[in-house]
Amino acid sequence: MPQFRIAEAARLLGVSDDTVRRWVDAGTLPSRPDASNRKVIDGAALAEFARDNAHAPPDPSGVQRSARNRMVGLVTGVLTDRVMAQVEMQCGPHRVVSLMSTEAVRELGLEPGSLAVAVVKSTNVVVEIPGGSS
Repeated sequence: MPQFRIAEAARLLGVSDDTVRRWVDAGTLPSRPDASNRKVIDGAALAEFARDNAHAPPDPSGVQRSARNRMVGLVTGVLTDRVMAQVEMQCGPHRVVSLMSTEAVRELGLEPGSLAVAVVKSTNVVVEIPGGSS
C-alpha cells in the first residue's frame, strides 16, 4: 500500500504541511511511523480523507442535472476566431479548457473574470500513474 509523508500529503490535498500536522495531531487524519520513525499516511486513508473533505464552491446556477462533474470556477482566458473559441477556467486547483463556438461565448458573455460552471460529461476518462512503464 502506498504511503505518503506529511509534505506529500499536503501537496496532494492543496494545504500546508502545518495543516496536515494539525489533522494528524487531532486524530482526524491517521498516521503511523515509517521505518525511519517519520510520520506517514496510508494512501487509502489519505484518499478517503480527500474524498470526504472535498468541498466544491456552491453551484450558482441552482440547476440540478444528471452530470455529476460540475466544477465552479472563474474564466481566466478566452481565445476566439470567427467560428471557434477556447475558454480556459480555473476551478479550484484544476485548470479546465473547453472548446466551443464563438457564438456560444458571445451568448454566454464569457470573458476573463466571469463566474462559470464547467460541466464534464464523458464516457472516456484516461487515468495515468506517475512513473508508469509503457
